Amino acid sequence: MASLLLQPMVSLCGQVDFSFASAWHPEGRIFATGNQDKPCLIWDARNLSKSVAVLKGNLGAIRSTRFTSDGQFMAMEEPADFCMCMIRRFEKEQERDFFGEISVVSFSPDTESLFIGVWDRNYGSLFQYNRCRSYSYLDSLM
Repeated sequence: MASLLLQPMVSLCGQVDFSFASAWHPEGRIFATGNQDKPCLIWDARNLSKSVAVLKGNLGAIRSTRFTSDGQFMAMEEPADFCMCMIRRFEKEQERDFFGEISVVSFSPDTESLFIGVWDRNYGSLFQYNRCRSYSYLDSLM
């Protein structure tokens, strides 16, 4: 039986330090990498010569990245106190600041909630943020 050797297919340029996280967009063409040097880089698999977007972190390495199942939102978290949620093509962001180390970030399967786990000896907790909807009177008729 021949041994299987894993070979790199391509090297991504633009990262200065180690990568800790990656996530694929549900459509399968875009993916995100979280890096030790603080940015989260967005890549298009059809052209890996340059990243599509660079999303800046605040204090530390990007340790986790997640896309919603519908692909409209992406969350990235730093281990120290910050979680950012990017909206639609990475043009808008909403940032949450926490006391303590963030251990995990995840979206619900129906994309209605964002869960953030904070690890701290005294203040450990799980936060749930629900998507805000602004419905009008006509929306309830259809």
